[in-house]
Amino acid sequence: MTSSARRLGAWCAGLLLAGVSVVVGCRAAGTDGVTPIPQVLAFLPWLLAPTALALFLALLARWRLGLVWCLAVLALLAWFIRPYGPSGEPHGTPLADVEVLTSNVEFGRGTGSLVPVVRARRPDIVFVEECEYTCQATLRREFDAAYPYRQAVEAGGSGGSVILSRFPLRGTAPVPGTMGMPGAVADVRGHAVRLQLAHPMPPLPGQVGLWRRELGRLREVAAATRTPLILAGDFNASQDHEAFRRILDTGLRDAARLSGHGRTPSWPARTAPVIGAQIDHVLVSQEFSASGARFLHVSDTDHRALLVHLTLHQRG
Repeated sequence: MTSSARRLGAWCAGLLLAGVSVVVGCRAAGTDGVTPIPQVLAFLPWLLAPTALALFLALLARWRLGLVWCLAVLALLAWFIRPYGPSGEPHGTPLADVEVLTSNVEFGRGTGSLVPVVRARRPDIVFVEECEYTCQATLRREFDAAYPYRQAVEAGGSGGSVILSRFPLRGTAPVPGTMGMPGAVADVRGHAVRLQLAHPMPPLPGQVGLWRRELGRLREVAAATRTPLILAGDFNASQDHEAFRRILDTGLRDAARLSGHGRTPSWPARTAPVIGAQIDHVLVSQEFSASGARFLHVSDTDHRALLVHLTLHQRG
C-alpha cells in the first residue's frame, strides 16, 4: 500500500472512530447528550460494525495510535453491551402466576393483528399503547367477557392507551405525559399489584428534554411504589439510555433480561430480530421472577409484542 493510500485509510479510520467515540463517551459519562446522541445510543451494540471497519483500516494503514484507539473503543463497547440492572431470583414463597403482554399497535393499525395474538396466548394482563378510539372499541367488543376489567386513557392517534385485565382493577391517576399512561392496582388472587403503562415521548430532535422528563416521571412512580409493581409498555428507550437506567436503579428488573433476552430487539419490527433496539419492556419489582419471554410478530405495527411469564412471590 502506498503512503498516500495509508494516509487515506488512517483518515477514514479516524473519522469513524471519532463518531463512535462521541457516542461511547456519552455512555461512559452517564449522559444521553443531545441529538443525535440519544437516537444513536439506542443502537449502541451495532457500533461494533464501524469500529471493526476502523480497526481494519488502521491495520492496513499501519496506524499504531489508531489500533490502540480501536481496541479501547471495542473494550468499552463490550463492557456496555453487558446487561444492566439488578438480577437474581426472589426468595419468598410463590403466590401467583401472571402472564403479561405489551404491544404498541402504531396508531391503532395493528389492532386487528393483535386480537388473534391475545386469543391464542391468553395473557392475564395486556398493555396496549397507541390504542386510539377505534382500537379501544375493537378490544372492548372482542374481549369484554375475557377481560372484564380495564383502565384506559382515551385519545386519538398515538395518545390512547389501555390496560386489559382478568384481575379486578382499581384505577389510579395516569402518569402525566404527551401520550396516555394509565395506571391501576390489580387484585391478583388477593394480593395488590400496581400496574403502570409506560409510553413516554420518543427522543425526537428538539424533544429530547421532554422525553427525559417523561421517563423521569415513570422513575418517580417506580421509586414511590411500595407494593409489587409491573411497569410495562413502549419506553422509547433502551438500557443504553441513562434516563432508562435511572428507572432500573430504583430496583426494578427487566423481565426480558431475566429470561435471557436482554438484547433482543423489539423495534423496528421490519428489521428485528436481525437489527434493532429493545425499547419495549416489562419491568418488575423484586417480588417477581420472570421466565419464558417471547417477542411476537404483530402485523401492521412497527413494534414486536412482548409476552412474559411472571411469578409473584411473598416478600422474603
